[in-house]
Amino acid sequence: MGDRMREGQAGNNPVVEASERDLLTSPAVPAVAWTPPALPERDAAPDADASPFQRGHKSWLRQGSQLLVGHRITARSTLAAIETELDRGAAFLILPVFLAAGALVYFALPNEPDLAPLVIVSATPAVLAFLTRGRRPVHYALAALAASMLGMAGAKFETERMATKMLGAEISTAITGRVVEIDNLDKGRVRLTLDVLATARPVLRYTPDRVRLVARKLPEGVMAGSEVTGYVRLMPPSGPVRPGSYDFSFESYFDGIGASGFFMKGPEFAATTQPLSASDRAFASIENVRQKIAQRIRDRIGGPEGEIAAALVVGVSGGIPEDVNEALRRTGLYHIISISGLHMAMVAGTVMLLMRLGFAAFPGFTSHRPVKKYAAGAALLATGGYLFISGAEVAAQRSFIMLAVMLTAVLLDRAALTMRNLAISAVVVIMISPHEVVGPSFQMSFAATAALVGAYAWWSDRREEQALPVGQRSLPSKILRWLATVAIGLAATSVIAGLATSAFGAWHFQRVSPLSLFANLAVSPFVSVLVMPFAVMAGIFMPLGLDGPFLDTMGFGLKAMIGIATWFSERSPVDAVGLVSSHAVLLLTAALVIASTATTWLRAAALPFAALGLLTVVETETPNVLVSEDGRLVGVPVDDGKLAVNRVRPNQFTVDNWLRALASETLVTPARSAANATNGTVRLPSETGSQPTAEADVAGTIPGKPVSGELNAVGADAFVCDSGLCTVQQPEGARIVHAANASAAARACDNADLIVVDDATASDVCPGVAVLTKRELARLGSASIFITAAAAGVDRAVEIRHAVAEPYRPWHAQRQFSREARGLPPYKRAEMPPKTPAGATTAHPKAPTATTR
Repeated sequence: MGDRMREGQAGNNPVVEASERDLLTSPAVPAVAWTPPALPERDAAPDADASPFQRGHKSWLRQGSQLLVGHRITARSTLAAIETELDRGAAFLILPVFLAAGALVYFALPNEPDLAPLVIVSATPAVLAFLTRGRRPVHYALAALAASMLGMAGAKFETERMATKMLGAEISTAITGRVVEIDNLDKGRVRLTLDVLATARPVLRYTPDRVRLVARKLPEGVMAGSEVTGYVRLMPPSGPVRPGSYDFSFESYFDGIGASGFFMKGPEFAATTQPLSASDRAFASIENVRQKIAQRIRDRIGGPEGEIAAALVVGVSGGIPEDVNEALRRTGLYHIISISGLHMAMVAGTVMLLMRLGFAAFPGFTSHRPVKKYAAGAALLATGGYLFISGAEVAAQRSFIMLAVMLTAVLLDRAALTMRNLAISAVVVIMISPHEVVGPSFQMSFAATAALVGAYAWWSDRREEQALPVGQRSLPSKILRWLATVAIGLAATSVIAGLATSAFGAWHFQRVSPLSLFANLAVSPFVSVLVMPFAVMAGIFMPLGLDGPFLDTMGFGLKAMIGIATWFSERSPVDAVGLVSSHAVLLLTAALVIASTATTWLRAAALPFAALGLLTVVETETPNVLVSEDGRLVGVPVDDGKLAVNRVRPNQFTVDNWLRALASETLVTPARSAANATNGTVRLPSETGSQPTAEADVAGTIPGKPVSGELNAVGADAFVCDSGLCTVQQPEGARIVHAANASAAARACDNADLIVVDDATASDVCPGVAVLTKRELARLGSASIFITAAAAGVDRAVEIRHAVAEPYRPWHAQRQFSREARGLPPYKRAEMPPKTPAGATTAHPKAPTATTR
């Protein structure tokens, strides 16, 4: 809202309020039986004889009377309200909304546009908006279009600027690279981010510039800037695990990561071949300092508390145990781990508080100097240092920009917590990293902040209206009022932020945290008092070696936080909500924008958008079958909220996503087949292939864990696997078959409604039957399949929707180069000829060597 906006609100401006009443009661409006009473001015002195309840009652009566005359609102009054909003700066507040909309449109385009035409088209509405400044409706409409086109152009420019080289197919090679980052994972593993310097055996013709590799251990002394070598297995970035879900390939492209994988041998130190540049040395130094601080924290605190403390201080979160991560997710506390606005604000607040307390010891200096500005400047420097030490992740960058704008406003004697400053932060973030608007981090953080800033401004106005002179309250009354304000503030903050972000969390992750409010309220005192302030103090005294007591206190607070999260997680109901309609998310976003930016009665326009969004939140189709992009895993919802899969040990990340998307509670692994079941075991596809050659135990029935299906010849409750085929019948009667190869699939042509073939060379398997091959999945990604029930005279219809479309966008272009996408079988090395005894001759030709693919 800002100073100008706060001063111009209706109620503080008698002229504006009177003009709006004149419009509502003009002769052109049909007469009605009721006329609103004259309302007192908001800046009038409060009635000293009235009680707080009476004053609050009068305020609510005034607002209610304004809402009751809604049936008399005309086009003239609506235009007047819009003019008032524009005069208060609403146009600038919604500028980032149009920029983000343009970026979203670009990323959703079916084809990649050219940069030059896009820039030319973007400039046209901007020029027209400049020429039509005198006609406000046309001017603002063209300005909105220009902002959207600017968002598209910015997103296209970022795509061209990144131009990440991404690996097209899996391959094993020897690699030499320079260490950029080191992440300690759980179970003692280590993940390295390497800048690739060379490859060998074979030499890659299209080498990614940067890769991420997991190793079992590192040689002693490896740090950022070191050169290492080893034999690795490289894999291209994967696509979404189902259509509409998180796209790892998209994120890898904009992170500059061209491949991921693991060390098959090594890593080992390599001889230095290329000197570090000045910028590389600077980044390596910062990374090494981060690692030293993280290790110092782990050594002092230990356990999962130490890992969380390292994540809070330097942004290293890979070592947190998965059970702790899941407890934090289920209770809505995971935002504490990610360095974002909460951490930046606490660092800045702690530094400012310490500075103000220090200045208070020198009253003579304080009375003649702007110590508040000094404290704000120190807080700005502290948060800047925290940004670099924490690894400068995108979420931390965004939070720093937002906080830097607010602290700069303090330095310039402007209000810090305003919607205008939030808009400036959003504009900066969108122009620097347009791709962030697609991700949940950007959407949820700005949604929560906008809702909190808007609610804070509304509450501040309410307090000004109802404030009593300080002298009329006793000391116990002041203490009780302060405690009540803190408690209400914490609860309101959790409720407002939770409501603002729930739609985005449900849409991206298909989960909500039912006990999030109570968990956040329980944890907030520990985080606000024992964790973050003592983390700041530990950082200040760490160079002196006096950080131990502060880290111990921080560890105590984190231990309490983990205990609370675990307690609530064990009592939390199922948090899966299924698929959420994108139309509902758009409607709820529009409601949030209107409610947080409007200052007149137009704020009520958010209500119909919110109502429509809530009504349409579940209006989305649920697929009958889900297929992974590698063609090895098939999931089919069956009765009683179960998801049947065709593998005993499926990929855990994939099935977790599928369970939440389908709102299923139980995973059902393949059932026994009478043809291959012996002594409680069943021959099922092995983890390295789909041929039923391995034996695996049938799991027990545990909610939320893999369970065995009932023995059923037709596979009505679970997949039944035998001789290269896994078959299940969905509740509507359609039979789904997963085949190991084309020859196995041919045996199911007569009875199957859908056949998924884990063979890229298969073609024309079953004419007249819906067939999905590994080649199609490699080209177009994972699939959601919708099967319509058979009716009288109408056969079942099978519709297949893929996660990726052709022609490819830049972050998916590498898919066309995989062997599977080209219809080739898996790569096999040629067998070496037998060795010939010394002195003997041979007619064998020279064995072929491995070549690049």
